[in-house]
Amino acid sequence: MIMIIMGLASLFIVHVIGENSLPFDHQKHSTDGYYHDQMQNMQAFKHSLLTRRQLATPPSSSSPAPAPQAMHRPPGSRPRVYQVISYGADPTGKLDSTEALLEAIADAFNGPSEGFLMKGISNLGGAYINLQGGNYRISKPLRLPAAGVGNLMISGGTLTASDDFPADGYLIDLSASSSSSSSYNYEYITFKDLMLDCNYRGGGISVINSLRTSIDNCYISHFNTDGILVQDGHETYIRNSFLGQHITAGGDPGERNFSGTAINLMGNDNAVTDVVIFSAAIGVMISGQANTLSGVHCYNKATGFGGTGIYLKLPSLTQTRIVNCYLDYSGIVAEDPVQLTISSSFFLGDAYILLKSVKGLAKGITIVDNMFSGSNKGIEIVQLDQSKGIFKQIDQVVVDRNNVNGMNLKATAAKGSVQGNGTSWTIDFSPVLLFPNLIDHVQYSLSSSGSVFPSHALRNVSENRVVVESDVAVPASVFVTVDQAS
Repeated sequence: MIMIIMGLASLFIVHVIGENSLPFDHQKHSTDGYYHDQMQNMQAFKHSLLTRRQLATPPSSSSPAPAPQAMHRPPGSRPRVYQVISYGADPTGKLDSTEALLEAIADAFNGPSEGFLMKGISNLGGAYINLQGGNYRISKPLRLPAAGVGNLMISGGTLTASDDFPADGYLIDLSASSSSSSSYNYEYITFKDLMLDCNYRGGGISVINSLRTSIDNCYISHFNTDGILVQDGHETYIRNSFLGQHITAGGDPGERNFSGTAINLMGNDNAVTDVVIFSAAIGVMISGQANTLSGVHCYNKATGFGGTGIYLKLPSLTQTRIVNCYLDYSGIVAEDPVQLTISSSFFLGDAYILLKSVKGLAKGITIVDNMFSGSNKGIEIVQLDQSKGIFKQIDQVVVDRNNVNGMNLKATAAKGSVQGNGTSWTIDFSPVLLFPNLIDHVQYSLSSSGSVFPSHALRNVSENRVVVESDVAVPASVFVTVDQAS
């Protein structure tokens, strides 16, 4: 309305100005064409103002605005987050939540999928079973209904075994009750941000014949068998987690009675990274090839009480790398090791490495750049268990460049020197060399300060002793380097 008034006012003003701005005689002699043109221009201007107002103002109507149209999701596009409380799970742990949790797992299993991962494994698209921060009591293992799915996560809460939970079961059991067309049961299953209380009834998580499984930021306690069992399959990654049969921080009065195994790797190509194991008879048991341990802290049960931090029970084909780990009063045992690397690790409290002969094989072993700290009790940093037979096949074994405080150094390479005036010089390397009566290479030099230039030679290498003799008596210093590596 304001715009129309302004347009009319403009028309009136222009018209008045047009009449008064010219002298009367000029107006008298003005042509009708000039006046007609001015009127057309003003009408066009008025029309443009009205048109702009019509475009800017929506049409008025007394009818109500139309209701918004409901969104129609295409099939399979419903949310893939399964909230377990909505299935009836009790987050207080007072009631048994087994069936509610299994129902949520079944819904996720049967949910929409998007093609396949490995052949025969349906891609669930990142389905997420959300425990919603609750503590759920369960009386039997949580299993997927069948094999053949992947890209699924269970996260965000606590599971506690009931008093009647099966003593040989696992709270989360990633095994298959039926077979699938894939060579693996599952692929890319993730367990994250979980606390598992086994209540001294069975174990925490079992991963059977699965591919690319991730166990991240989990706290697993009170297991009687295994905290985590990995059997067959490939590439289970365990990281940023804490495991202990008993909740303690060391110095537990019941440490002698600790039992169970925190992590049991019975498959290939797995990795354990940044994990603390604070109570168990065995920290990590490995019986599969090509596994890696990095940043693992074991103070599970002291070696003096019969505990083992890391046990490599795969004679003749070890293929294991242990790097940047902390063996805290608990050492490493390796049976017939072949291709084993232990480096950049810290051994505290007389913890040591034991090479155990089963068939007398030790090949491709590298134990270098580690730190050992003990209590001056004469404990050797690397020891041999030859109770079942001596090591007969020894090749490419390097134990060197380790630094020691309060323990006895052992190595496969050593240097020594001796001074004397005579014809024979003997250097005994047996306190240092790892393998008895084994020296493969010897280098020596003889330096004499006398006026006679003697002839000299290496005369004997036995029982890890080196003997150098000269043809005449001279004051001399003899420097010797030996190696057991090959």
